[in-house]
Amino acid sequence: MQRLTFLLAALAATSGDAFIAPATKPLTISTSQLYETKAEKAAKISDEPEMNPDNPNLPALKGDYDWDAEYAADSDWITENVPGKIVLGDVELAAQVTALSKLEESYRKVRQEKEYTEARIIGWVPKAETYNGRFAMFFLAVGLLTEYWTGISIPGQIEEMARVGGFIGPDF
Repeated sequence: MQRLTFLLAALAATSGDAFIAPATKPLTISTSQLYETKAEKAAKISDEPEMNPDNPNLPALKGDYDWDAEYAADSDWITENVPGKIVLGDVELAAQVTALSKLEESYRKVRQEKEYTEARIIGWVPKAETYNGRFAMFFLAVGLLTEYWTGISIPGQIEEMARVGGFIGPDF
């Protein structure tokens, strides 16, 4: 990033006023900024975490930003009597909490049912059907190749496996 900034500054200096940013102070980059070692960069980074300005005993949270302090000087930034702001009483808040709890419970049940169905591999579930189809195609290909090489048909192969397995008795 620093090299890109340096190249843009060099390009702006040589090509005229077309690329010069309307900044009031000129851009200066030293060669030490361009070629820092990893140790020098690591030395600049503090090992101590930033602390929360509201409670110095706690670390600062990512995204914890005080917008009111940032825009306090802005005349359009208001924090009280905001249009559209609704003040709810305890009864309304309790009703909202109850409704949200019911909604959360229904979504939790749907999620658990979906996770249970996706985890099953036996029964009429998509994963079982996928495995069944893959095994069927594999063993059909094996049966056809065996028929090609041995000359024994697929029903003959099944009969032979049943005899070897002891499911069909010997022919006397």
